[in-house]
Amino acid sequence: MANVDAFVQLRPLLFSVAYRMLGSATEAEDVLQEADLRWADVSDADVSSPQAYLTTVVVRLCVDQLRSARVRRESYVGPWLPEPLVLDPASDPAIAAELADSVSLAFLVLLEELTPVERAAFLLREVFGYGYADLSGMLHTSDANCRQLVSRAKQHVAQRRTRFDADRQRSRELTRQFLTACASGDLDGLLSLLAQDVVAYSDGGGKVQAARRPVVGADKVARLLIGLAQKGLPGAAVREVDINGQPGLVVVIDGVVGTAIVADTMNGQITAIRIVANPDKLLALQASAGNGLPGEAG
Repeated sequence: MANVDAFVQLRPLLFSVAYRMLGSATEAEDVLQEADLRWADVSDADVSSPQAYLTTVVVRLCVDQLRSARVRRESYVGPWLPEPLVLDPASDPAIAAELADSVSLAFLVLLEELTPVERAAFLLREVFGYGYADLSGMLHTSDANCRQLVSRAKQHVAQRRTRFDADRQRSRELTRQFLTACASGDLDGLLSLLAQDVVAYSDGGGKVQAARRPVVGADKVARLLIGLAQKGLPGAAVREVDINGQPGLVVVIDGVVGTAIVADTMNGQITAIRIVANPDKLLALQASAGNGLPGEAG
């Protein structure tokens, strides 16, 4: 039987891989449970590197999961957004920026455009630093093909990747001003914060009311947000949290997390807003709320 402690020690890394692969904390946990079961059937004598073995198991399970998930996501009602996570902000600004760059909602949505194997190769190489020889073994393909997979993925990501303001404090201030303008119905104030080509994405999954298509343009987005705030904010507690490495907001009504909001900022303006309201995707945030999310926004 394999060493149980090895799995426990590697669990944070394995979750990081699975979550970035799947964009879902719930599905990532399911993958880790399956990996744990498989690990229990392995003998220590048969494994030279627990990290390599378990990472390979997790990656292959995720690739299989993504292949089956593609059909479900093609029929998904409205825009699909990843399951948001509350992450502790790193004390080092450089580490915080790196975290946001590799786990932001925008980045995870972009990864959906890659094939499952491209996604695995790209993440293992560019985010987790594995060598091509490691990728070859994990993905059951040649070194040359791994290089091609990573190259194609890098090119696609570089063309579409969303960049954020490096000044996290400024981003947090903009998020607070955004909340104040929405809550008070200050249309002009909100328009002053939004880029002209701002886009709002709302993920209700067909389970709660949400825009079925992205809303584009400052005026349309501002009116949408103020309308949503008038319906959803009275009596709600709004809390500032770090969602997927970015300053964000969580709306809690009667102890239940109803919405998670992240605003992408660049050059002092909000360029995109991502609203997750699908209750199935708020389970991890609900668990965090039960353990005590950070205090309410002022």
